[in-house]
Amino acid sequence: MRTVLITGASTGIGKATALRLARSGWDVLAGVRNTAAGEALVTQAGAGGRLTPVQLDITDTAQIAAAAELVAQRTGAGGLDALVNNAGIAVGGPLELLPMEELRELMEVNFFGQVAVTQALIPALRKAHTPPSTPRRGGQAGGRIVLLSSIGGLVTTPYMAPYHASKYALEAVGNALRVELRRSHIQVALIEPGSVATPIWDKGNELIDGVEVPAELEEFYGHVPKAMEKTLSDTAKRGVPPERVAQTIEGALKAKRMRARYLIGLDAHAMVWASRLLPDLLFDRILRRAVGV
Repeated sequence: MRTVLITGASTGIGKATALRLARSGWDVLAGVRNTAAGEALVTQAGAGGRLTPVQLDITDTAQIAAAAELVAQRTGAGGLDALVNNAGIAVGGPLELLPMEELRELMEVNFFGQVAVTQALIPALRKAHTPPSTPRRGGQAGGRIVLLSSIGGLVTTPYMAPYHASKYALEAVGNALRVELRRSHIQVALIEPGSVATPIWDKGNELIDGVEVPAELEEFYGHVPKAMEKTLSDTAKRGVPPERVAQTIEGALKAKRMRARYLIGLDAHAMVWASRLLPDLLFDRILRRAVGV
């Protein structure tokens, strides 16, 4: 039985992936922030799925170390087959108005936390490699790392600069690790969904409510709350279900060789091609019209 650790498994893409893999015969270690979320996952996985909740705040070094120890005990010499780095949060608003502590918190979760978990689990992932001549459980050789990036790691939209910055940083890590871990026989892939119907965007009202425009800057940013509301509404309408992303992740983990990146959704493909083909200033104009600014 193959073993996978998934971060941010309480909701959204992480939850959908944990349930899908558990029902497909994987031994799933599901990183959650609280006991209630873990119990709900176990119930939903059912008797046919092997799923173990793991208390894992990826900004907590002690919890990361405990998770790595659990993986070592659970997998032994066989090693960890896969790590799915999924946990993430969103912060939005005009960059000029965003408190630095909010930006630092976002980077701690979306970037530094992902790197910390990856560093801690690489030794276990390296153990999953066996020589080609040696039969491997499930027919695979070598551990795999999946990083949940986003179309937001390739294309930037207004008023979400911190979120985009964290995903661009994750793209850089994925591209580097893909080469650095080749000798360790660890494959690395970036998952780049467009709009996905997940709770990270359900909290859009919190993002909008958090944007406080001082009277002296009303001329420059007074339109922003309405523009953000429109963007989040459009995102929710066209968002693919998280199960679609989970299906892609499962396919990547089962493939003989993972692709470097998996772009998901028509909007993601359209935005990438538009950003590559159009001059920057023309693309900016299209974004302004789309957002309503």
